[in-house]
Amino acid sequence: MTEQLPIPEGFKLINRGGPFIAMLGPLYYKKQEQGCSIIALRIEDKHLNIRGIAHGGMLVTLADSALGIALSMSRTPPQPMVTVNLTTDFVDSARPGDWVEAHVDIQRVGKRMAFANCYLHVGDKRILRASGVFALMPPVKPKENFEG
Repeated sequence: MTEQLPIPEGFKLINRGGPFIAMLGPLYYKKQEQGCSIIALRIEDKHLNIRGIAHGGMLVTLADSALGIALSMSRTPPQPMVTVNLTTDFVDSARPGDWVEAHVDIQRVGKRMAFANCYLHVGDKRILRASGVFALMPPVKPKENFEG
């Protein structure tokens, strides 16, 4: 993929998530009037498997990250969370240049656990379904903030 395709209107760059998420991205978000923000990325060559389609592990990472971001941001102040369980089903594939959007549906956020679903879409086509369970965590201390 040699040319840069435009980012759809209304999406802004996400500046969070640490070094691993930085390798996945860049990730973008778009606030919704109702419900959670949409997390998205453009499929690049670095996201492809040997068949020339988006690697399944990359799509699962996107879904897991979108779930964690949406759940964290659903609390005031944002609440760090870690994945306890993640179940995914692949429905279709994404190709180079595709704009993949992660739509999160929060089921419940309790005192210790949170539950949500995520659906990855390319346009009107659903390509992945994920269901996640997350544990709420205390805020990250500055000295623990992604050193080494």
